[in-house]
Amino acid sequence: MLLLFCAALYGSNFVFGSLLLKEFPAMHLSAYRLAVSSVFLMGYLFLSRRTIRLTTRDILYLIPIALIGMLLHQVSFFTGLQTVDATTAALILSLSPIFTAILARIFLKESFTLRMVVGSLVALTGVFFVVSQGKGLHLSLTAGMGIMFICMLAFSGSTILMRRLTEKMDAIRATTYSTLLGCLLVFPVAVWHEPKEQSSHSLGWWMLLIGSALLIQGLCAIIWNNQIQKVGAAKASVFLNLQPFVVMVLGYLILGNPVTFTQVGGSTLIVGGVILSTLQKIPRYNSYNKV
Repeated sequence: MLLLFCAALYGSNFVFGSLLLKEFPAMHLSAYRLAVSSVFLMGYLFLSRRTIRLTTRDILYLIPIALIGMLLHQVSFFTGLQTVDATTAALILSLSPIFTAILARIFLKESFTLRMVVGSLVALTGVFFVVSQGKGLHLSLTAGMGIMFICMLAFSGSTILMRRLTEKMDAIRATTYSTLLGCLLVFPVAVWHEPKEQSSHSLGWWMLLIGSALLIQGLCAIIWNNQIQKVGAAKASVFLNLQPFVVMVLGYLILGNPVTFTQVGGSTLIVGGVILSTLQKIPRYNSYNKV
């Protein structure tokens, strides 16, 4: 249920990110959201007295996570959304479970069962119908799609790195320090790349930015990183197939985009594929065994 909650928030990020890009430049949007998340997470660590002195080994793990999972992922996500619509972006990022499972098998020695393979394929088929609306994908490759593909690879890679880091450090500390380091990396890039960013944004836009940062990059990041430590990177990533379904629903509720019967059928395949991949067998009770 916690992973389902995270998948719903990650899916909403496409819609809210597209809205925020109408007001904020991509690089500054990444920097502002990471700054809000860093303040929230560091404040939580200080209040709960869970701050620790980082070792050299911790820093060696945190640097690649910050570079790949924060700098590369955040910048490529918002840069790609400038030229790619939310549904197409969601389809590209739905490839993440497959790449994450492959990387988890190679670097973490995690198992990838036949049921997970079949479930992922069923969910990915549903993603295709949700995005294409049954008309097929007649898409010409663009630079924006290439950027979103890089974003997908960055997310998969950071998931593997975070899984390894949480073996040495609890998820909250790992999330906090990687987010803070990522913020310190993104801000100079934002100032260098977009030096003329205006500051006269309305209160409503700032509230949307702060709210999405606290939920998606703050609370959701903690939950996600904690759960991949428990269920594994490959199984957790299967829930990312739900993102296009969330984009479809929010697109209908917020943007007024119509929903077709084909998309409803595709959504059913997505949910069914995720259930098939993640549902665990219930052990059969033996009345002869004493508890």
